Amino acid sequence: MPDMGGERGDAAGPTTQGLAAKAAPSSLRRFLGWCVHAYTASGLIAAAIMASLLLEGGPAAYRWCFLLMAIATIVDATDGTFARMVRIKEAVPSFDGRRLDDIVDFLNYTFLPILLIGRAGLVPPGTEAWLVVAMLASLYGFCQVDIKTPDGYFLGFPSLWNVVALYLYVLPVPPWAALAIVLALALFTFVPSKYLYPSQPGMLNVVSTVLGAIWVVPLGWLLWSLPSDVPPRDDPRVVRLALVSFLYPLYYIAASWVVTAIHWSRPRRAA
Repeated sequence: MPDMGGERGDAAGPTTQGLAAKAAPSSLRRFLGWCVHAYTASGLIAAAIMASLLLEGGPAAYRWCFLLMAIATIVDATDGTFARMVRIKEAVPSFDGRRLDDIVDFLNYTFLPILLIGRAGLVPPGTEAWLVVAMLASLYGFCQVDIKTPDGYFLGFPSLWNVVALYLYVLPVPPWAALAIVLALALFTFVPSKYLYPSQPGMLNVVSTVLGAIWVVPLGWLLWSLPSDVPPRDDPRVVRLALVSFLYPLYYIAASWVVTAIHWSRPRRAA
């Protein structure tokens, strides 16, 4: 979590898996399997560069951090497809790609974005230690076995801290309000609410995928437009662009809570 491209692994049925267990993978398939793992691990390169930039600080460094987060998200959204294409569990049975994926995701979706929130001064001075609450909540979420529901949703806030960090950085959100938002979202990690999982089946997820593809356009423009000499909230043009691109996250939260409300109301109807 978040595994934006779906669960890593192959889609073989029991019979095929049983046959594959008896036959060793070919050298080509093994090579392709390791290439997929290397592709997933490339997110660590982005993470290392981001860590160096965060130590440097400043608008130019933060701008590149967000661009690298976007690249890491693209890798995360596509590595699952490649893994299924090569039937990764059969190609490299001795290596746990899902564990690698979780490590990379925790760095790029949680640890570094939250570190950026504190480093960029988006919360009141002296309150940075409270950001550990969000990290611990996200760690809890990553370790939950049932974090992805059978009907195709995330259970609890899905640790999209890179998105949270971006809009707290770009929009003129007061520091105390930013801290409240972070703590509230951390709390929602423990609430059994459903959040859309666009790569999963279902009409609402399909709609979310289409809208998300459209969202990429203003989001990419926003990331490219981030100033490297002043905070973006000082640039009215960038703030306007951020407000336009923020429509999709608003839709995501609203649609997720509509689904949650329907889900919570069902037991009461049955009663």
